[in-house]
Amino acid sequence: MGNVTLGKTGITVNKNGFGALPIQRIPLEEAVKLLRRAYDGGMRFFDTARAYTDSEEKLGAAFGGSGLRQSIYIATKTHATSGEELREHLETSLRLLKTDYVDLYQFHNPAFCPKPGDGSGLYEAMLEAKAQGKIRHIGITEHRAEIAREAIESGLYEVLQFPLNYLSAPRDLELAELCKQHGMGFLAMKSLSGGLITNSAAAYAYLDQFDQVLPIWGVQREAELEEFLSYVEHPPVLDEKLQAVIDQDRRELTGDFCRGCGYCLPCPAEIDIPNAARMSLLLRRSPSAQYLTPEGQEKMRRIENCINCRHCADHCPYGLDTPALLRRNYEDYKTFL
Repeated sequence: MGNVTLGKTGITVNKNGFGALPIQRIPLEEAVKLLRRAYDGGMRFFDTARAYTDSEEKLGAAFGGSGLRQSIYIATKTHATSGEELREHLETSLRLLKTDYVDLYQFHNPAFCPKPGDGSGLYEAMLEAKAQGKIRHIGITEHRAEIAREAIESGLYEVLQFPLNYLSAPRDLELAELCKQHGMGFLAMKSLSGGLITNSAAAYAYLDQFDQVLPIWGVQREAELEEFLSYVEHPPVLDEKLQAVIDQDRRELTGDFCRGCGYCLPCPAEIDIPNAARMSLLLRRSPSAQYLTPEGQEKMRRIENCINCRHCADHCPYGLDTPALLRRNYEDYKTFL
């Protein structure tokens, strides 16, 4: 797999980005080792977020003050709702990342497309930070196609981060092409559809067709990392065998299924919605033992405590009837016990 340049930013890296959300779940020392191995293996683009608990801190421990900062690109995100909060988030991110600038600063799945003069002060704060040299480029991440399209057409953003994989709907694929037409970079999140795509070679080969797209792979284990690093020198080819895998997955994973984005949270009944709402698929597409432990059973039983407040459904960017999806998955789960 060759290099990709993110629109007009001038950021050029191999098509193998490191998604740093999963490193929240591992100890600091282990995360630093993983990040350094990613660098040694050729990864140069690292994506994190202020909302990813200690992910920024771990990136800072791996690269801050190491002399490697100038040879990598760091992207992070803010879920701020005001200009003042954005400034606070940015200062915190810079401190934790142990750097004085961020290569790409992104609005994190906002409910609207921030623009100058909209009253929030968000975009103005972005411009201020860019003028100060604290950020190099302005981006936005989204799960809502209509807001993503508005951001592209606004001409205000240099990079869009949006879910893209071989399960994506035609309208999502159109966004990638629209970015190309507007000279915008495209970061593909959820390239494995939150773990539902289990053949990384097929996922990799599919996204290799998009010369303007940089996939962001969520990595937590060294074995996963080595798999992606091996593709740098030996990229999978989308041949008949891998196409058959894609076709089968598309048959099994069509319709209303949870992508595991997590924007339904927090749940007042403390239901682990991103996993519980797709449990039927997880049980059949990965080793089931991890979900059938006493702890796993306790988490699924929380569905019985659902108060049907519909917070999850109201916040689902895919318009799913999440309470109904939870109930169906719970009934199916019980058949495995």
